[in-house]
Amino acid sequence: MRAVQDPPLQRGRRRHGQRQPAFVAALLTAALTFTAACSAGDKQPDEKPDFVPPAPLASVSIVEPAADARGVPASTSIAFTTEQSQETTVALVDSAGGAVEGTLDADGASWLPTGVLEYGETYTATVTATGDDDRPVTATSTFTTMAKPDQQVRISSFLGDGQVVGVGMPLIVKFGRDIPEEYRDDVQRRMTVTATPAQEGVWHWVSPTEVRYRPREFWQANSTVSYRVQAGGLPLGDGWYGRADLTVDIKIGPALIMKVENETKQMVVTKDGEKVRSIPVSLGKKSTPSSSGTMVVMEKLRETVFDTYEELGPDEGYRTDIEYAQRLTWGGEFIHAAPWSEGQQGSVNVSHGCVNVSMADGAWLFENTRIGDPIRVLGTERKLQNGNGWTDWNLSWEEYVKGSALPAESGTSPSADY
Repeated sequence: MRAVQDPPLQRGRRRHGQRQPAFVAALLTAALTFTAACSAGDKQPDEKPDFVPPAPLASVSIVEPAADARGVPASTSIAFTTEQSQETTVALVDSAGGAVEGTLDADGASWLPTGVLEYGETYTATVTATGDDDRPVTATSTFTTMAKPDQQVRISSFLGDGQVVGVGMPLIVKFGRDIPEEYRDDVQRRMTVTATPAQEGVWHWVSPTEVRYRPREFWQANSTVSYRVQAGGLPLGDGWYGRADLTVDIKIGPALIMKVENETKQMVVTKDGEKVRSIPVSLGKKSTPSSSGTMVVMEKLRETVFDTYEELGPDEGYRTDIEYAQRLTWGGEFIHAAPWSEGQQGSVNVSHGCVNVSMADGAWLFENTRIGDPIRVLGTERKLQNGNGWTDWNLSWEEYVKGSALPAESGTSPSADY
């Protein structure tokens, strides 16, 4: 009898279904566990929300003209306020996009176009302020200028472009009608003087229709001076507006100064501080004395006629041909040649108030002087009446400043010493 053997072992093979379900379940469980640990809503635990930058440091707003304003004067400036601005720029364009030129005011709070704006035109102003974070902010205002006014004031200058004048010449601006006192500061803010080299000065209202400018001391010799009145379209009271802007460029000549002393009966002429001539004179007699004070040459007449019959009457009046006449006052005081008094010149006063000189000295003076050259007369019986001519230099600086509609600005430039 044979014994029955067990079947042989099958090495290296596994029958289907033997222990496989447990193994697959373990792998799936591990995969699900790993996925759950890495997903968490698709966001890493340390991820931060989106960054929101802080607002710019600077801020800006336009004060005037107000947005959508109509009937704005054609002289308008762009006024604005800023905070924490390191740099501010202004742009102004018309309705066609054309740029308007202008400049920032010294106070940094307004911008003035270089010329009168067009009447009945629409403009857009943009003010940009940039703080020290280099992040700009802007403000805009769109406005429309007024229609051209019917009532316009003419503005004129005594001097014209290119003139060469003396160191005592005041700048003289006149208006075609009275400027009410409450409007004069507005006018004066639009009046600028630029001198090279720089010199301190101030405007002075001598009447409601005339304003003048002089430096603290005489102009420095050979200076260049430019003055501008930006009053075109500017309200001047009672429905009147400035007609147009005004700009004048002049030059100051050498410092020729005449000094007359009654005691010596001599005129000493200096040029740029150096004595160039001494001239014997005869001044006004006691009944008609010459004025003591500081005057300037206002007019030069190679030949003229003095007729005083209407003023002095038939007994004292006279009618005389005059040569080399230079007007000093509105009242009729001149420097002029007087050949009939050459025997008294240097010793006796015989004139009716004028400064008499010889024909030769009169010709020399006439050849060498300019409008605006100063003359100082000392020691006579009568003081110069302020307003009797261009008596701007007969006032102290403190007195002159009182005639300004605005406070004077101090300067540090050196003054001339003649």
